[in-house]
Amino acid sequence: MVVVFALVALAVVSVLVASNWYVWRRLFRDTTRGPGPVRRIGAVVIAGGWALAVGALVAERAGAPFWLQRVLAWPGFLWLAMSVYLLLAVLAGEVVRPLLLRFLTRRAAARQAAPGPLRPPAADTKRIPAQTAPPRPAETAGTAETPEASGKAGDPKAPEAPKAPEAPETAETAETAGRPETPASGATAGGPPDSPLALPSRRLFVSRVVAGAAAAAAVGTVGYGTYGVLNGPTVKRVTVPLAKLPRAAHGFRIAVVSDIHLGPVLGRGFAQKVVDTINSTQPDLIAVVGDLVDGSVKDLGPAAAPLAQLRARHGAYFVTGNHEYFSGAEQWVAEVRRLGLLPLENARTELPHFDLAGVNDISGEDDGQGPDYAKALGDRDRARACVLLAHQPVQIHDAVDHGVDLQLSGHTHGGQLWPGNLIAGAANPTLAGLERYGDTQLYVSRGAGAWGPPTRVGAESDVTVIELASRQA
Repeated sequence: MVVVFALVALAVVSVLVASNWYVWRRLFRDTTRGPGPVRRIGAVVIAGGWALAVGALVAERAGAPFWLQRVLAWPGFLWLAMSVYLLLAVLAGEVVRPLLLRFLTRRAAARQAAPGPLRPPAADTKRIPAQTAPPRPAETAGTAETPEASGKAGDPKAPEAPKAPEAPETAETAETAGRPETPASGATAGGPPDSPLALPSRRLFVSRVVAGAAAAAAVGTVGYGTYGVLNGPTVKRVTVPLAKLPRAAHGFRIAVVSDIHLGPVLGRGFAQKVVDTINSTQPDLIAVVGDLVDGSVKDLGPAAAPLAQLRARHGAYFVTGNHEYFSGAEQWVAEVRRLGLLPLENARTELPHFDLAGVNDISGEDDGQGPDYAKALGDRDRARACVLLAHQPVQIHDAVDHGVDLQLSGHTHGGQLWPGNLIAGAANPTLAGLERYGDTQLYVSRGAGAWGPPTRVGAESDVTVIELASRQA
């Protein structure tokens, strides 16, 4: 078992190292002409970002001083998101790179093949000796030359035309003698705009364009996704018909919120936004279905204080998620009870028109506090409709076995960071939304907050208002 774990860890580290080297190469090595400060800065940025990310994860899990967790969390967790989208953007650039290079090459070839502009014939620049009269216009090929103008050979009176001085031969002219004429300096990089770039210069130009576009796309994606989380969840409304629900309960509204993840990044201000969003829906009942916090009551008690403001006609209920068992589940159960929420620890309460039950998260099994469906559902009247709060969607199979009508869950975050939805979808029966399993329906919320990077891409955060509908109505 240890050997298998070591091999898996080695494979993961190898993939991370290879992918980060590839990103560094495309963003920094291929965009420079040679070793220099830009390449060194790039290596420091990538290695430093991962050092901060690992430090943030270790500090959170090890219970480091909260101030240290907050110092490391913002840059470290944001780098995790940034590294994902830098890699994806650089990979997408591999499609654009050859197309752009081919376009520039063809454009350069077309310019070289195009004929140059027509020029007027050059004027006669034959030098006329000093003190010599220029030829008269009347002198044509057919007229006879005079002795004074012709300067016949052997005539001692004919003036001798002076010779033009010869240019002195230099090392440069001697070296280039006999060579074909080279193109002007404008035919290389740095020349005038209408001159074609040489191939090495074109490759460098393309690398810089693709790298700049990849970096801009990654920064924009992470920035927009982070803004969406910090701005607070949106309200989503879903109608769920239940066969056993009496007519009197038709239209009963349950505000479902999961995965708030209060911690070193999302604090009291974010909790207040979530509470205000829930209260604005004026629900009949509030269900907090786990992963409320990432930290101890000592560190996050003040951040969770706004939960005391939750208001609903039939109260607010809470069940544990897996992150509560990383943060001291017993202490948090006591704290939410103090704040006015009603924890359902493998328990059930009978509301006027249906039963509301809750089970602990699967992660509690290691502490002997796992889900107990028999305790929560075993002796209930199955003629009544039943709504179950359970953090993880995988708990749906036990809910079906116990005749539950509707299970409300979270945990998946809807994938949080695309393409993480592919992994989350493979690990859970339902990624997000409403699905039916036999006679039991399952609704999975994408959650209000975010774990790790305070960023969501392709999985908008939400508070869902479930409106129960009676088929008798």
